[in-house]
Amino acid sequence: MSNKSRRSSLADTETFLTNHLNKGLLRLITCGSVDDGKSTLLGRLLHDTQGVFSDQLSQLELDSKRFGTQAGEIDFALLVDGLLAEREQGITIDVAYRYFSTEKRKFIVADTPGHEQYTRNMVTGASTADAAIILIDARKGLLTQTKRHSYICRLLGINHTIVTVNKMDLVQYGETRFNEITNEFEEFSKVIDLNNISFVPISGIKGDNIVTPSKKMPWYEGPSLIKLLENLKIENDRTTHSQPFRMPVQWVNRPNSDFRGVSGKVVSGYISKNDEVCILPSGKKTKVERIITPKGDAEVCGADQSITITFSDEIDCSRGQVLSAAKAPLELADQFETTIIWMNDDPLIPGRSYYLKVGASEVSATLGQPKYKLNVATNEHTAAKTLKLNEIGYAILTTDQNIPFTTYQENRDLGGFILVDKFSNQTVAAGLINFALRRSQNIHWQNTTVSRDRRAEAKGQKPSVLWMTGLSGSGKSTIANAVELELANKGYHTYLLDGDNIRHGLNKDLGFTDADRIENIRRIGEVSKLMADAGLIVITAFISPFQSERNMVREMMKKGEFVEIFVDTPLEVAEERDVKGLYAKARSGKLNNFTGIDSPYEKPHSPEIRIDTTKTDIDEAASLIVNYYLKSTGA
Repeated sequence: MSNKSRRSSLADTETFLTNHLNKGLLRLITCGSVDDGKSTLLGRLLHDTQGVFSDQLSQLELDSKRFGTQAGEIDFALLVDGLLAEREQGITIDVAYRYFSTEKRKFIVADTPGHEQYTRNMVTGASTADAAIILIDARKGLLTQTKRHSYICRLLGINHTIVTVNKMDLVQYGETRFNEITNEFEEFSKVIDLNNISFVPISGIKGDNIVTPSKKMPWYEGPSLIKLLENLKIENDRTTHSQPFRMPVQWVNRPNSDFRGVSGKVVSGYISKNDEVCILPSGKKTKVERIITPKGDAEVCGADQSITITFSDEIDCSRGQVLSAAKAPLELADQFETTIIWMNDDPLIPGRSYYLKVGASEVSATLGQPKYKLNVATNEHTAAKTLKLNEIGYAILTTDQNIPFTTYQENRDLGGFILVDKFSNQTVAAGLINFALRRSQNIHWQNTTVSRDRRAEAKGQKPSVLWMTGLSGSGKSTIANAVELELANKGYHTYLLDGDNIRHGLNKDLGFTDADRIENIRRIGEVSKLMADAGLIVITAFISPFQSERNMVREMMKKGEFVEIFVDTPLEVAEERDVKGLYAKARSGKLNNFTGIDSPYEKPHSPEIRIDTTKTDIDEAASLIVNYYLKSTGA
């Protein structure tokens, strides 16, 4: 090849790459009910847009013969079903992200599972999508899962919907059947307020109306699916440049002692050098000294760019905080009305404490009893005491501290969140902030003149919460009494909170369901916190069966002031004692939700003190606890 030809070839390659980089990007999700053909459609799109390499095509032909899902013909679904279980069962389980491009546009497609048990995976895919392809099997029409996925797409702010009526080859490419389904979907879309809908009749397996118009459906005069996708007008739905500057801090960048910056992705607005920013929730203000991008320093950056910012002042800023335009700072609140998509096999227990992750921050939060749940088929609101797997409801969310926020409608990044179980570390729900409750912004903690430290100093002791947990009959109350007596004899100021005594007064309105048990412990935790604030040594004796709630109380206290004491007594020993006759009642069916019988007890993971009551008597146990407390104070 001559030098001239070589230069020409390089120039052509450079032009191609430049044109490719300048193409617009469309994020898609394919969704619908199980076996509607989502993976097959995506595989066909990859194949017909030359998004499959020759070696992949050869392997696809071999896999199609091996699994035999299409009677010897190519099974395009195998291009995206990567898990062995998916290939063997012919279903999608995980979210598969695939990339392809045409002359006009680049595409990232999330192929999501249709099975109801994997709805959580569909929510994950929908959270980043600009448009949705909803598939409907021409033979089956609209199913409950189709309606659920459609509603979730609307709920998550996907403003462009393409309904593809698939498997038209199995209904003889009939126009009448297509019209029946489109009419039904249009009526349903009015119920859930879904707009910007297009309809395309297709056959994913045969390739009809995917890339080129189908000759088998001359009655359809609209564009093919790929043409529709190429020409879909997508406004900047996910980030709005016209909104004020917002950037969650993801990382404090400190490569050496001479440099300190904060890194994150700008989720709205613009930031320029010398702009004044507000760091939330602290409210401290400073000016931007430098803006650093992967390509070097910049004078200004905007939404969707990942940057590092340095400040003109030495000011504290850490991961989870949010940088906001000083002239238009974010609001702070600790109570919100939220829309919840429940994603866990175990139902929601109102009052349980979870980790709330929003933006880059993580705080503790609780959900109240749902105000109502949604019937996705009719959009009707029905009364609810809990939420089960895949149910959508509305509930009050309370955080343990003020957080900066926007509504989900205003900004997805700062208005959307997930809830994570503190015990299992599983994601249990996804949620959207609808608005903050007014009381959360109008009610503020009042600092008193006499401080916590001064109250403790006056008593000459370190405040502490000695939290005893164990089965009924384990000996908690007996040991707690002995601990209080020994501390009192030494001149310490104490107060004993006993489970039975509390239920005679403060918590007499509570029963023994899981939700009531959680609320019981929450109230006790708040009372213990106030007593510790008064400088007292608080001794508690509660079954407190759930680790999550014991952790919740620990988080209420100052570090080192919560001492978890596991009064470890085997069930058979506790049952033998049965001083109150409760185990006998539970065994006979006269007492429901009794811990250890028909309600679980979660043993502490790593308590500060473990007392084996089969080997340790009351006095020894009390001395062990008192000595632990004295050692923690340096006495």
